[in-house]
Amino acid sequence: MARTIFERYGGFAKINRIVTAFYDKMLESPVTAPYFAHTDMRMLIDHQTKFVATVTGGPASYDDEVLEKVHARLGITEEAFLEAVSLLKETLQEFGLAEGDVSTVIAEIVRRKNFIVARR
Repeated sequence: MARTIFERYGGFAKINRIVTAFYDKMLESPVTAPYFAHTDMRMLIDHQTKFVATVTGGPASYDDEVLEKVHARLGITEEAFLEAVSLLKETLQEFGLAEGDVSTVIAEIVRRKNFIVARR
């Protein structure tokens, strides 16, 4: 049986380290940092670890309806979304994920763009 990306890279412990490093980058970016001014980062990292676990084939489950509800009030722009995708890709590469696995994760995030970016 083929192992998932989640399993191949060490499960929740590794995904949590990736997500933490990703948010360090998000907080340093002038494009994305303002979105987190009043955010409990520990709670956000916990939720995002579960979300990334979902898109990597792990046992957590986030459906698109929840994703849309959580992001609806944030007013996320196309620019901020693209910045986040770029930073995530960079972080995944830094953690040694194979290019095919990086592409798979990024494709799963991009597939959900309409549930994340604010509608105009």
